[in-house]
Amino acid sequence: MSTATPIKVDTSRPGIPLSRIVKVELRKMFDTRSGFWLMMSIGIVAILATASVIAFAPDSAIQYGSFGTAVGVPFALLLPIIAILSVTGEWSQRTGLVTFTLLPHRGQVVWAKAIVSVVVAVVSMLLAFAIGAVGNVLGAAINGLDPVWDLDLGQFLAIILANVLGVLVGFMLGILVRNSAAAIVAYVAYAYILPGLLGFLAATQSWFDDIRNWIDFNNAQGPLFDGSLTGEQWAQLGTSGLIWFVIPMAIGVRFVLRSEVK
Repeated sequence: MSTATPIKVDTSRPGIPLSRIVKVELRKMFDTRSGFWLMMSIGIVAILATASVIAFAPDSAIQYGSFGTAVGVPFALLLPIIAILSVTGEWSQRTGLVTFTLLPHRGQVVWAKAIVSVVVAVVSMLLAFAIGAVGNVLGAAINGLDPVWDLDLGQFLAIILANVLGVLVGFMLGILVRNSAAAIVAYVAYAYILPGLLGFLAATQSWFDDIRNWIDFNNAQGPLFDGSLTGEQWAQLGTSGLIWFVIPMAIGVRFVLRSEVK
């Protein structure tokens, strides 16, 4: 009677490096038609916003800060949506089963998606600054003015950080909700409705006004656009970020790591 030959499994092969997963996730952002046009919309919106400032802004507003503000407002909505869709697509398009079968370590996938979202946000902001610089030069030339460069390096970096935080909040909502429509609605409510409610509460309740920046993550990010934060303002940013970002992100990641993918 013959015995079965045991099958040897090579366990010495290295795992899939994070850099390769990041490249795959970056490619997945552009692979779909909707993803491609959403990414293209970043450049299109930046050009339209710059052209609007040149066409309609008074001479006194033809300065670099005006172009940065015009581009930054739509970016504050578009970039978090891109981060949301990079996460929720695994569930709404039902690709998660394939993704997590090929790569069982879900934590690596989450890390890769977060890295890609941040990279896209930073590159998009650099593109926006470049388009704004061209618009500032053209606007000044068309109106017969000297270009005004009213943003320094510290303000540049602070604005990029503020947009990265917005992207990470969108990413967190995607992880927590895992449904595209619901996560986008949640982000709009967080970014545009909640600040108004908290502002009303601060205006009517002095005790809340005193502690608002320790609780309101949106309001605590305001000084970032001025380019300089005090030690207390950094502490307020960290504390409110713990409430609105770190804790919900930890809960969402736990759900992703432990939930059944269908």
